[in-house]
Amino acid sequence: MEFVGYIFLTLGVFITMEGVTWLTHKFVMHGSAGWFLHEDHHQPGYPHVFEKNDAFFVVFAVPSMMLFYFGTRGEFNWMFFVGLGILLYGIAYFTVHDVLIHRRFKWFDNTNNWYLRGLRKAHKIHHKHLGKEDGECFGMLFVPMKYFREARLSTSKK
Repeated sequence: MEFVGYIFLTLGVFITMEGVTWLTHKFVMHGSAGWFLHEDHHQPGYPHVFEKNDAFFVVFAVPSMMLFYFGTRGEFNWMFFVGLGILLYGIAYFTVHDVLIHRRFKWFDNTNNWYLRGLRKAHKIHHKHLGKEDGECFGMLFVPMKYFREARLSTSKK
């Protein structure tokens, strides 16, 4: 595979990870298998720096690390670039979910970007449900368009 093909593979994996994340969030984290780890994430004012929910980072990091390892044995191969796509999505997830939305770090406190405000609004709607039932907005980078429209309208009124 040529270098350009590897770039498209990495980008494709990155985009696919949004679907994997959506499915994992809806059916594992909000299902009986993973709620015990995800539940503390839905409790307002959780006082610790780390949550049990952070264990899901490991769930996605381990396959990425294994793909890096097997993708660099001998010549670089497709596995390295699949691992890279997972890693890049993980970085985006951390930046958007933990920094922008939950403000674990105060890097984007004053953003007025309609896209970022739309993501924040959709996630706020997700967290209005404290239990695992009745959830909505399970995506992270792609959420229903109505949240982006609302954010654009509120940004343009300022």
